[in-house]
Amino acid sequence: MLAGLLATIGSGIAGAAAADPLAILDRNGSVVTVTPYGPNIVHVSIALDKAQATAAPGYGVIGTPQPQGWRHTADANGDTFASSDLTVTVAAQPWPKAPSQMERYFAPSLPPVSISFAGPGGRALTRMTGWSMAPHSVNGEKTFEAGTSFADTRDTHYYGLGQNQEGQLDLRGRTVDCRHWYDAPAGEQVCVPFLVTDQGYGIVWDNPSATTVSAGIHNATRIASEVGERVSFFLIAGRSADDLYAGYRRLTGETPLPPKAAFGLIQSKARYESQQELLGIADGYRTRGYPLDIMVLDWFYWTRMGQIDIDRTYFPDPKAMNDQLHGQGMHSIISVWPRFERESRYYNELAAKGLLLHDSDGKPVDGLPFRADRAGALIDSTNPAARTWFWNTVRDNILSQGFDYLWLDETEPDLVPDGFQYSIGSGDRYHNLFPLVHTMGVADGAARDRPGVRNLILARAAYLGAQRSGAIFWTSDVQATWEALQRQIPANLNMAASGIAYTGSDTGGWQYPNGPKALHAPLVDPAGATAMNPGYADYPELFVRWFQYNTLSPTLRIHGQRPGTAIWEYGKAAEPILATWLRLRYALIPYLYALGRTTYMTGAPFMRALWMDFPDDARVRTIGDEYMLGSAMLVAPVTEQGAIRRSVYLPAGSDWYDWWTGEKQAGGRTIDAAAPIDRIPVFVKAGSIVPLGAQVPNTATAQRLEKIRVYPGRDASFTLYDDDGVTNDYKTGKGRSTVLRWDEASGRLTASGKLPTGQSLDGLVEVVGR
Repeated sequence: MLAGLLATIGSGIAGAAAADPLAILDRNGSVVTVTPYGPNIVHVSIALDKAQATAAPGYGVIGTPQPQGWRHTADANGDTFASSDLTVTVAAQPWPKAPSQMERYFAPSLPPVSISFAGPGGRALTRMTGWSMAPHSVNGEKTFEAGTSFADTRDTHYYGLGQNQEGQLDLRGRTVDCRHWYDAPAGEQVCVPFLVTDQGYGIVWDNPSATTVSAGIHNATRIASEVGERVSFFLIAGRSADDLYAGYRRLTGETPLPPKAAFGLIQSKARYESQQELLGIADGYRTRGYPLDIMVLDWFYWTRMGQIDIDRTYFPDPKAMNDQLHGQGMHSIISVWPRFERESRYYNELAAKGLLLHDSDGKPVDGLPFRADRAGALIDSTNPAARTWFWNTVRDNILSQGFDYLWLDETEPDLVPDGFQYSIGSGDRYHNLFPLVHTMGVADGAARDRPGVRNLILARAAYLGAQRSGAIFWTSDVQATWEALQRQIPANLNMAASGIAYTGSDTGGWQYPNGPKALHAPLVDPAGATAMNPGYADYPELFVRWFQYNTLSPTLRIHGQRPGTAIWEYGKAAEPILATWLRLRYALIPYLYALGRTTYMTGAPFMRALWMDFPDDARVRTIGDEYMLGSAMLVAPVTEQGAIRRSVYLPAGSDWYDWWTGEKQAGGRTIDAAAPIDRIPVFVKAGSIVPLGAQVPNTATAQRLEKIRVYPGRDASFTLYDDDGVTNDYKTGKGRSTVLRWDEASGRLTASGKLPTGQSLDGLVEVVGR
C-alpha cells in the first residue's frame, strides 16, 4: 500500500512523504500522532503499529505540515496542542483495570483514545470518543474495517460527503454510503469524504475505500471505512464557512479558474451523429443570434471503444470542423473513455504492459458483470505509466485535430474495481480513488505539453483534491423528470459543500424524456417541440425550469439522450423564454467570472447553501431548495410542474430586493413569491453590487459592462476581475481587477482604479429602489 502511494509522490496526486508529527503519543498501546497543517488544521492518525500511525496522509492531500505557532503541553489530564485557532487535547488514559464479567464479552479490544477539539476562546467543537479496527478479509487481503466516532450535539447539522441524490441537504440523522456508485437508485453517488458542519468545523476523512458515515445518530457521528490499517483524518476549524474551505484548499489544492468559455453555454447531445450535424447546431445558434461558447462531441464518434480515433465516415475532417468553430469564436470538448475493447488496437499492448485493471491472476477485467454494458477493460490510472500513455495517445490522436478540451467520462469508474486489482493494490482498498488519478493524469499532461492553454475537463466523479485538475463536474445520467430536477439542487449544494465548486447537471436530464402524465395543464405549449416523446406534453415546461436553474449555477450545459437538445427544439413557446434566460446568463458573466476568480483565490464555492452565509439564522440549516449564487443573489428554483408561485424563505439579518421588480422585502420570513413560467424567484441581498455585461455572441468577444447594479442598505464591495480567458497568465497576476465600493451614507459608488473593461463608472451605475 505505502509503496504504491510513494510511487506517485511528485505527480501532484499524493501528498509529500511523512513529516515528523508534533508528537507521537502512546495510550496503552494505541499510537496517536498529531500533526498541524496550519493554525486551524490538524492531522490525527491512530494505529497499533507506529509505522502506520506515522505514515504520510493518503491520496489527494498535497498540503505540508505547518507547526509554526503551535505549542504542546502535558499534564495529568493529557496532552494539549494549541494554536491561535484550534486546541486539541488527547486525554490521558489510565492503565486499564481487569475487565468485569460483562466487559469480557463486550469491551472493545483496542486501547481507548479520546481527543477533544476546541476553537478560538476554548469553544468546544467536537470530541473523538473512540476508534475501531475490526479484522476481516477483503478481496483476498487480510485487513481491517477502520473507523471512529465523534460526539454530536442536537444543534449540529452536517453537509458534504460528495454527491448524493436522495433529495436532502442536511445529512443529520442519515447514514451515507460514501462510495462512487453509478447505479445508485436516486442517481449516481460520488464520494468526496469531507464532512462539513455548521458548528465551525469539518472533517476530511483520509481513506479512499468505501466508507459509511452515520451523521448525528444516537448522539454520535460514526465513520467507518471498509479497508484500512489505521484511522486517519484532518479536522479543520473556522470562524466562518469560508475558513473551512480555505483549510480544504490548503490540504488538497486550489480550484483553478476555468476558461471563460466554461461560464457560457456548453451545448451537447448524446450524440451528434456527424460533423455536419454538429456544425449545423453551432450555425443554428449563430444565425438565430443566440450566444454559444462550446460545442461537445460525445461518445461513439470512434470506430471501436478504445481505438482512440475519429470515424472519418461521419467526421471526415475534424480539424476543419474545429477550425470553423474557432472562426466563430467557439470552442470544443470531446469525450474520451478509459475503456478498451479486446478488438481495439491498443488492448494487447496495454494488457501486455500491465496497464489495465486486472484480476488476482493478472488477467484484464473485461466488461461489467451487470447491465448490458459488457465491453472493454479499464485503463489502470493508478499506474503512472498508464496515465502517461493515456495522455500522450489522446494528445496525439484527438487533441491534435483541434479539439480544445476533454470530457473524461466514466470516472467513477463505471467498471467497478471491487474484487479486482490496481497497480497499487486492491480495487476495494482504493474504491474511490480513480477520478482523482485519472483527471490529474490529464491535467499533468496538459500542464506539461500545453502550458499556455488553460485546462478544462468535464468529469463525472470526484475525490479529495480532484478540483485541482481543472475539472467541472456533473450529476451523471439523471432521469428527465420533475423528481430528478428536485433532487439536483441539494445534490449540487452538497457537492459544492465538499469543496467541489464547479458542480452541475444535464439540463433537461440525460435519459430519454418519456415521463409520467402531467398532473396539471402544461405551462409551455409543446407545439413544435421535437426533443421528446410526443406524449410527454409537459417536458418543454420541465426543460424551461431546468434551464432557469442551471442558468443561475456554476455551469450551464445542455445535454441529453433525445432527438434534439438545442434551445429551439422545445417548441415555439419555449424558445423565447429560453433565449431570454440564455441572454441573462451572458449578462451575468462579469459577475460569475469574478466569483470564479475568488474561488481560485480562497477555495470557497460560489454556489452556496444558505447555512454558509447566514450562520445565525437557525431556519436556513435544512433548506435545500434555495441557495446563494455568490454573496449577492438568492435563487429559488421552481421544481413543481404547473407551479406559478413558490414559497421562499428570506434569511434574517438583511433586507432583500426582488431581482425582477426591485421591490424590497424584510428578511427572516417566508413569502409567497410569484413564479410565472418565464421567471423563477431571485432576490438580492441589501448591500450588494452586481455587474452586468453587454450581450456578446460568446466569451471570445470582448464584453463591455452594460450596468452596475447597486442594491443599497449597507456598505458593500465587489471585486471586478477580467483577463484573457484562455491562458494561465491569471496565475501570475496578469489579470485586471478593480474593487467597487458602495458607501451607504453618501450614496456613492467608487472604484479603486480603472475598470477591467477600460470604462468609466459614469453612466453605468444603477441604484435599485432610488
